[in-house]
Parts: sequence; C-alpha cells; structure tokens
Amino acid sequence: MKEPFKWDNYSDQPVILQNKKYKKIMRKKEFSSLVKTFFIALFILPLSIICMPFIKRKKINSSTFFCMGVDFQKEKELTKQLIHELGVQRILIRIKLWEMHSLAELQTFIQENKQTKITLKIMQDRENIEDLQLFTTNLRLIFKTLSHSVEIYEIGTSINRSKWGFFSIDEYNRFYKVAYDLREKEFPSLKIIGSGIIDFEYHFTAHTLFNFFKYKYDGVSSLLYVDRRGAPEHMQLGFALSDKIALLSTMVWLSPKTKHELHITETNYPLSNTVPYAPTSEKECVDEKDYADFMLRYHLLAFASQQVDSLSWHQLISRGYGLIDNIDAIRYTPAFLTYKFMLQNLQDALFLRLDIKRDYYILQCLIDDNLLQIHWTLKPTTLKNEDYFETYSKKGHLIEDETLHIGSSPIYIYILKEVPEKINCL
Repeated sequence: MKEPFKWDNYSDQPVILQNKKYKKIMRKKEFSSLVKTFFIALFILPLSIICMPFIKRKKINSSTFFCMGVDFQKEKELTKQLIHELGVQRILIRIKLWEMHSLAELQTFIQENKQTKITLKIMQDRENIEDLQLFTTNLRLIFKTLSHSVEIYEIGTSINRSKWGFFSIDEYNRFYKVAYDLREKEFPSLKIIGSGIIDFEYHFTAHTLFNFFKYKYDGVSSLLYVDRRGAPEHMQLGFALSDKIALLSTMVWLSPKTKHELHITETNYPLSNTVPYAPTSEKECVDEKDYADFMLRYHLLAFASQQVDSLSWHQLISRGYGLIDNIDAIRYTPAFLTYKFMLQNLQDALFLRLDIKRDYYILQCLIDDNLLQIHWTLKPTTLKNEDYFETYSKKGHLIEDETLHIGSSPIYIYILKEVPEKINCL
C-alpha cells in the first residue's frame, strides 16, 4: 500500500486519508460516476422499498450460514485450535493485493484448515485499482494457486470508503469486470461475489447492481455494520437490521446482474477501552456483555430473515473487536462461549418463525425434531420456567430458577412436550 494510503496494523484497516487536496482531485475526476450513482439510487431505492413485501424467503442452509473471520498470519496454531473448538464450518480469510508474497503462507493455512469451507476476501489497494493489468496478474495467481481450496472469492471490500482506494462506483465496476472476465476465460468453475458496500449506504449498492457493465455476480457481498446505532434492533432512517436485510435482499432479487445470494462478509462491534485497536471511536464502542448480546442477536435476526446465505463475524482473535483478546495474554471474552453455544444449537437447525410483539422476540426452530425457542426483549420482563422447559443462558449454562428473567441476553428454551397455546404466541 503506497502513499498517500497507509495501513493501520492496530485496527487492521487503512488509515483515513488526510490528504484533502488529493481526495478533492480524485472525486472531481469521478464526478460523472457520482452523478450516475445519485440518479440510479433515486429510481432503484424507492422501487425496492415498494417491492420489499413481495420478496419470498429462501431456505437457508444453517450449517454454512455461520462464518468466522480469521487472520491467517496471527496466532496460527491457536486459530486452528479455536476453529476446531467452535465447530464452525465456514471461515473467511482476507488477503491483501499489496502483499502477494504472503500467498504461499495463505495456501498452507488453508490446507491446514481444509475441513472448513473458505470464503476469501481479496482486498484492494490503489495501485491495483489504477493498474488493471497488475490486478489481472495478481488475481490470476490467486485463482491458480487456490482454485481447488476456496469456495467463494469476494472481489474488493468497503468500496464506498476512499481510504480503501476507490473514489467512485464506476472505478469498482471496472475493477470487478477484470475479475469477471478472467473467471469466464480461464477459471469458469470459480464462484465470485462482489459489490462490497460497507454500512447502510445502499445508494452505492444500487449502482453496483444496476449498470451497463458486462459482468455478473454469483452473489452479493455486504459489510453490514450497525454498530453506530447500538443494538441491532435500533432504527436508522426507519430501518432496523431486519429491515436493512430485507431491503438489500430485495435489491438483489431485482437486479439482473446477480444470482439470488446474499453474503454479509463482515460485521462486528468495537470494544470499549481498546484504543488504538478498536476500528472506530470510543463513542461506538460497547462493553463485553453488550458485545456478546448484540453479536448473538445480530446472528439470530439475520438467520430469521432467511435471506442471508452466510454471515461472517469479524473476527476470531483481535484486541479491539474479537472473540479472543491476545494482547497481554490469551483471554476468552464472554462472546466466545456465546458464539460457541449458538453454533451448537443452530448450526443444524431448521428455522420456523420469528415472533415480535412490543419489543419481545421469540425465534423458533427445530433441532432433531425438538422445538427450540430463543427469547429476548428490549423491555425486561419475567416468564415462568415451566416443567416442560429446558432452559439455558446465552453461554450454555442450565437455568433452573422458577422465574426466568427475560432481557437483552437471549435465553434458549427447549420445549420438552406439546406446548400450550400461550407459550407459542406473544
């Protein structure tokens, strides 16, 4: 990564561009694309909102829905152990195009974790964006080296942030078309996904899905962070997480450029008091309890949408936003056991329904013909722990109290016999 772009090794992302003159020049250069983005969004977003109620749910494969982001260059042996301990069946790995020398190391890591399905996020820099021949050469080498090991290739990331190298959607469209053309000509069996918009900025997404560039996506990727709004149920412009997923899924269904697959390839919450490792300001940071609660509820809501094919948590080991803190010593945060217990219960679950009434949520699914209900609420209340309940905390501890305290931490309730009507309904 070359000047004026810099990589922040603490938060594992580029540093915000400080050269205002350079940014102004580049945005002026791409002005026509910015105008196209505006007018495409002006038509597509209202149309998508109108069509939202008519989009049907899919049947999501729960075994590969859950995905964990890992760093193949840090804590390699520990990462391998934790992947096995969690039992997660899909992992997401990131490779930097400006560090192609690490490809052999990545190949070795993938071979050592070949029991899992692999999504590879190919991260761009300005040099590869400007020199598409260089990008072609690098991408060909990646495809050739890993073609039998990687299931999904995500082309580009966070393309609506200038610190990541792109200054317009048309720049990304040209970039992605190189990957598409290379795949079509030389690697027809590979699966590539794209768009890669970060946050709830679907006006950019619209331009990636509705344009005249001659390419197709095998699925759409999104880095759907909601941390700036706190809990995943909180609203942004009238949209909670479930609504954001529904709108994005509708855009995917309407687009002629993609198959009907949606992959959330990155999301998390930054942890309080972890500067400079936190990827955002302290204002958006949460404590470890909220981190675990929000992470779990994000997964439950995305799973209940039955529109998201995979959801990747970013990431397994990180001081500022991971399930494991590795700075002074290896320390498991509460989110690790929360994630592990979620996988144990939901990785082979059949989704039935999600009921919501007055901020009280009940997700219901079948696990080996057993009915599981997961309860949480934004307004704390109580529920009698019936004799036919087998109840667990978010971390898997059996709860035998006569009264269940339902709050922001979801609890798992297995129903051991036929359920009275009042338990099924809110």
